[in-house]
Amino acid sequence: MIRHTFSLLNGIGEKLERHLWRAGILTWNDFCSRKEINGISPERKSMYDNQLLQASMELGVGNAEYFARIMKRREHWRLFDTFRKDAVCLDIETNGFQPESGGYVTVVGLYDGNEWKCLIRGENLTVENLKRELSGYKCLITFYGSAFDVPFLMRSFPGVRFDIPHFDLCFGSRRLDINGGLKKLEELFGIERKEVVKGMNGYDAVKLWEQARKGSAEARELLLLYNREDTMNLLRLADILYPRLRSSTGIGEFVTCGYA
Repeated sequence: MIRHTFSLLNGIGEKLERHLWRAGILTWNDFCSRKEINGISPERKSMYDNQLLQASMELGVGNAEYFARIMKRREHWRLFDTFRKDAVCLDIETNGFQPESGGYVTVVGLYDGNEWKCLIRGENLTVENLKRELSGYKCLITFYGSAFDVPFLMRSFPGVRFDIPHFDLCFGSRRLDINGGLKKLEELFGIERKEVVKGMNGYDAVKLWEQARKGSAEARELLLLYNREDTMNLLRLADILYPRLRSSTGIGEFVTCGYA
């Protein structure tokens, strides 16, 4: 999808992007190979050519941070198929308060499509470990993470940075007029959870942490299982939402017509 994307250029929105597609300009190469494009001045065309050549080079070397910088956050989902194999799903649990009011992270769950890992307060959750676990990934997947998980982590662990494209499934689903929390979307799309954690929510995770902190091994294991289900289901949901988001742009009708 990213090579069909022209909205990464300043001054080009989704409406003009569709106009370009309609004119048979479906890829960056199509754009640069045209000597002139109706509605775009020669000066601006030259500037766009240079920007697209730069983007193509950065994409070729897998520079995900470059695209995180130049693209609107709401369009980061367009990079999912490109960086899926280097994506990480993230979900945190907390003690129920904000950092400014005594709040802290209790569990950070990470899933890369092969392995689920967790960092636990008082055991292995440190700035250094969090940085190391996040390093090397090129796409972040969360549910409402741009509003909650990421800001919470950045306030709690100074120095931790999130400079890669961020596919926030909450806002992605809203663009598709699919509203509701993670559990509701899982139910909608038939994504199952283990029976023992069905019906649990964030408040339950807070209570489990308190029990675990007081020595309950059973509560600790249940909390980790809850986080594991939250985190691992993000990738399944991303695989469902991405093609729907791609289809919503309208690119499919032009590709189907044989333009690309």
